[in-house]
Amino acid sequence: MTETDVEKLKLMVVDDEPDNLELLYRTFRRDFQVYKANHAMKALEILDKEGEMAVIISDQRMPEMNGTEFLSLTVERFPDTIRILLTGFTDVEDLVDAINSGQVFKYITKPWKPDRLKEIVEQAADAYQLVKKRTQELRRALRRESLFNAVTTAIRESLDYSSMLEKIVATIGQSFKTSYCLLRPVESNCLTADEFSYLDPQITYSCEFFDASFLIEQVLETQHYQHSLYNKNDNPCYQLAVPLIYQQHLLAVLALYETGRDQPWQDEDIQLITGVAEQAALALSQAKLYQRLQEKQQQIRAELEIARQIQNNLLRQSLPDIKGVKVQACCYPAREVGGDFFEVFVHPKGDLWLAVGDVSGKGVPAALFMASAISVLRRELSQETPAMPNMVIQNLNKALGDDLISSNCFITLILARYTPSTRELVYANAGHIYPLLWSRETDIDNPQYLKIRSIPLGILPKWQADFGQLFLAPKDILLFTSDGITEAMVATKTCVPENSVNGFKSNHRSMLHLDGLWQLLQQETQPLSLNHLLARIQADNNIQEDDQTILSLEVF
Repeated sequence: MTETDVEKLKLMVVDDEPDNLELLYRTFRRDFQVYKANHAMKALEILDKEGEMAVIISDQRMPEMNGTEFLSLTVERFPDTIRILLTGFTDVEDLVDAINSGQVFKYITKPWKPDRLKEIVEQAADAYQLVKKRTQELRRALRRESLFNAVTTAIRESLDYSSMLEKIVATIGQSFKTSYCLLRPVESNCLTADEFSYLDPQITYSCEFFDASFLIEQVLETQHYQHSLYNKNDNPCYQLAVPLIYQQHLLAVLALYETGRDQPWQDEDIQLITGVAEQAALALSQAKLYQRLQEKQQQIRAELEIARQIQNNLLRQSLPDIKGVKVQACCYPAREVGGDFFEVFVHPKGDLWLAVGDVSGKGVPAALFMASAISVLRRELSQETPAMPNMVIQNLNKALGDDLISSNCFITLILARYTPSTRELVYANAGHIYPLLWSRETDIDNPQYLKIRSIPLGILPKWQADFGQLFLAPKDILLFTSDGITEAMVATKTCVPENSVNGFKSNHRSMLHLDGLWQLLQQETQPLSLNHLLARIQADNNIQEDDQTILSLEVF
């Protein structure tokens, strides 16, 4: 960032301490257009007035609303904004909340080092500019794809060559809202007698008003697009003519007109039109284009099916048969492949290791990290004397952390070691959903959540946390789940008069959450069937939004 930048990026600083607020303002005012607020509500007012910020730096501890709550309110409205959290403490739960709900780019502990803070803000500004650039590219790609799909659909619906040309010119004319659109086929580099046109119904001129013969001749000579702006009857008229070329053969010339336009089409529009012309040329020259696209889609589906089978093989699971316990596990990706995984590993010395993990995101990228995580985890557990669960997770973070951070991904993971001879359970949690323990012998009405937890993998260079320890009793059931289970939308039912069907009616849909899972678990028959439990959860979801994984350990 320099003072010579044409337009400075917007940056907001939020802190209830005046000295800190003023220091932050002075630090960044040379390089950014800085807005400052001494509390969250003031910051929200500024956002309402000024719109999206490139970077928001917020203190965590503030009156009325803390930084995590404030930042979470900005996520939906301004998804591209980069968020930085200032905190005077290192509470693990607050860090997990900030990462999950506030989508925090970095957190910085007070007192901060000015140079380090500037470096992080520069990284945030670069990340914001990259996101905006990618967003614009995506918007252009989506517009391009939408128009390509419209042209392709028009081509597929055509019965013959002539109707195909008619549909192409009508689709392009309507999509670009042109006054007049003309398509002239070419054979042996000469115009044919045929012509196909589209006239905007709101235009009062006749087709003779528009004459692009000169531009069309230039396109024939140069085989490059041509454009001009002129006045006719005191009406500005802009013309654009583009060639339809396939494999160096000129197949047709497309001419577009617009009246009442005070400036030429932008380069982006011209590139889009020429791209559409190329697509149309492909269709005109090769009637089997649609068939080839279908074959390509079939190939992708086949490759994804192979990837799904490989992932299923990674999850292996014929589950072990161990005296005194029963292990069940289910994993259903939202797409062909996903980022959820589980591991059930029996060590030669008798310990049973259980894990459930969730890679951020879905699809192939998440599946690749999932495969890496399982590979490293199995290597750690295969040691002659595996480390404690928290140290295993620390080794996982060391092995995968750099790749996760560089890819802007993270992994949540719960890992437990169960010793059948003593019924001892030792576990560690890296930002994952709390495990649920149902001890029917001690308290059948209330679940126990194992709440010792640290941050996910891929957040900090070094991961460290304590482990939890407890002893299970006969008839205890321990559940590990992913957020695809607890965030599943289910129908909430309320009591109604007896003459209604089943005495219940559907009221509204809400997330299941851990408490809802606990209620469903209580209603299950014994012995527990995870497939039946998951079927009840999925019954209210026509579309699976996220990967769903659940693992149970039942002690007899």
